Amino acid sequence: MMEDRTLFQSDTSSVGTTTDQRVSAPLKRPTELEADVVRFQVQKDKWIAFVGLKDGKPYEIFTGLADDEEGIALPKSVTKGKIIKVQGEDGHHRYDFQFVNTRGFKTTVEGLSYKFDKEFWNYAKLISGVLRYGMPIDQVIKMITGLQMDSDSINNWTTGVARALKKYLPDENESTKA
Repeated sequence: MMEDRTLFQSDTSSVGTTTDQRVSAPLKRPTELEADVVRFQVQKDKWIAFVGLKDGKPYEIFTGLADDEEGIALPKSVTKGKIIKVQGEDGHHRYDFQFVNTRGFKTTVEGLSYKFDKEFWNYAKLISGVLRYGMPIDQVIKMITGLQMDSDSINNWTTGVARALKKYLPDENESTKA
């Protein structure tokens, strides 16, 4: 039996009227997602983002400082890979990042979901949630840049995440080329 995963979204764009639109929740996350690796720098801090893609669109994001003591040490040539959801014996999930190195061997960074600061992890989960429900990228970027945080590091992070997601904005010229 299929579970009903429909939500309602109110549209109040017309003055004085409200209409409900059905918004379908995403189905279960695939075990593997293609991913882009996006590096960015804000002030002196170097950051890295792993953007999981579903149907070529951002579906989730993992991000934090690139020079984490736990070690997100990827060759600069790595720009693509896979994010793999792994269930441990204890029932908890973790996310690994796997890429093919220059010699053709698969290399896996295990526990990607544990490599970053908990605060950044929690914000990234929130952003991933809105991506999974199909919020347009320009609106996700607007939401992220509108966050007002108390610390400089989290404000720098939001600036960088917005930059990382801008590469997924639709090219306005594509529609005029036809």
